[in-house]
Formats: sequence, structure tokens, C-alpha cells
Amino acid sequence: MSRWLIDPVNSSRRSASVDFPWSMWAMMQKFRTSACLVVTATVRMLGIVALVLVLGVLLTAAGIVLLWNFFGAADYVIRHVTSKPLGSLAPGFAASRRGFSVYATLVLSFGVFLLGAAAAQTVPWIGLTLLFVSIASFGIASAIAIRYEIETYRALKR
Repeated sequence: MSRWLIDPVNSSRRSASVDFPWSMWAMMQKFRTSACLVVTATVRMLGIVALVLVLGVLLTAAGIVLLWNFFGAADYVIRHVTSKPLGSLAPGFAASRRGFSVYATLVLSFGVFLLGAAAAQTVPWIGLTLLFVSIASFGIASAIAIRYEIETYRALKR
């Protein structure tokens, strides 16, 4: 018997109304995966990861220079920026060397956060470690800054 004489198998005879849960889950996962690939490719194409990396390096470098007072940078900023009154506000905690170090730590931790975000794209465990460390240091430094800003403000009111 020739192949041309045999009826082809018609899959439309099956009921199309029965969808099993695992097949729907599989389709949803397929869509999620393809959407994730599209987003990742778009981010890489636009160079957002490279931009975040560059900003992270610049902020980290600025934080290190200010924190360790390389080239007298911290002294210069304290003398010419943070020790000056801001409108009707008197200089605050950042006018002191200790306060400036706390704010330099905030800049440094934000730079490390951006580095972690960029590194998470290629080496996830390093990126996540940097993100965790930066978030913890930012939270601690923020709490210290808030506490001493309040203390400085109360001392000025007396």
C-alpha cells in the first residue's frame, strides 16, 4: 500500500479543551525564560551594566579618597563645603572630621553597591556579597549619621 493512500493522522480529533496543569506551568516557565532573556539582552545592548560599573568605580574611588583623606581632599571639602552654613542652617555633623568620615563611608558603600549590581550579572556570588556588605554598611553609617546630626542640631539650639 502506498503512503499516499493512507489517511494522515489528524491530531485535531483530540480535545483541545483539556489542559493539564503541568503543561500550563511549562508554558508559563517558557514565557518567563524568554522574557528574562529579552530583558537581559536589552540591558546588555543598552550598556546599562557598563554604565553602572563605571559609576560604581567612580563613587568607590571618590569614597576611598575622601575617607582616607588622599591629597588632602577631605580637609579641602570640610573647609570649603561642609563647614559653611547652608542658607539658614548652621553647619552640621559633616563639618567635623568624624562626621565627614561617616558621609564618606556612605558614598563608598553606594559605590560598592553599584559595583555589586554590575558584578551580579557575570559573577553572581561576588555581586551578591558586595550588595550585602554595601547595604549593611550603608544602613549602619546612615544610623550613625542620623544620630549625630540630631545631637549636633540639639547642641546648636542651646
